[in-house]
Amino acid sequence: MKGGSVARLDNMSGKGNAAGPHDSQQAPLLVAPGEDLGDSEDYEVGHGVIVMDGRLRATKQGQMKKDGKSVSILPSRTKYFPRPGDLVIGLVEGCTNNIWFVDIGAPFNAILPMSLGPAKMEFGGTRSVIDIGEAILCRVQEVEETHSSVVTMKGMGLRKIRSGVVEDIDPHLLGRLIGRQGKALRQLKEDTECRVVAAENGRIWIDGDFEGMLEVRTRLRAMTAEAKAATPGGVA
Repeated sequence: MKGGSVARLDNMSGKGNAAGPHDSQQAPLLVAPGEDLGDSEDYEVGHGVIVMDGRLRATKQGQMKKDGKSVSILPSRTKYFPRPGDLVIGLVEGCTNNIWFVDIGAPFNAILPMSLGPAKMEFGGTRSVIDIGEAILCRVQEVEETHSSVVTMKGMGLRKIRSGVVEDIDPHLLGRLIGRQGKALRQLKEDTECRVVAAENGRIWIDGDFEGMLEVRTRLRAMTAEAKAATPGGVA
């Protein structure tokens, strides 16, 4: 990066040159992957930041946040990148005689082989068990180097979603909505008497009576808006 895009933290903290156009009193800084954020000395790296040759560098596009000695990037948009063991909610987009193709919000669709499906079936009977357009609660079993993945429905609680609704949120906001040790999520369930399952890919399954589900959706959207408002500049 060239010119005014370098040494961002140096400018914000008054190190090096006198604080220029990007001091701590002005609008939050929008940075790009690879951008030099400043000297890493005395700083702790947070989400979206790495240290290279004694300098902090951004790994995501978004707004730089300095919280005490911690520096992180609040991403403008996020994609889910699967990891083995993740609980995810997928949407079936296609199938062959023995494989389903599942959108889990990642750069590439996952595959669900017939052998890892929810029930025994004859070859060619995939669509009779899970049809295109249906949602499933599944778990990531394997991730390739290309980030393509295999999911499974063999496991406790994994199933086809037959009722309720699925809400989408940005994956990087999931931690804020769940709260420490899941406290916020438990409180939401207790207050509304609904089943609320938060998956790692930013999808949330809500199931219960109509009024309860409506309350959950309303509160989730309010919490999401609050989390975005807490982001400097209101990252969308």
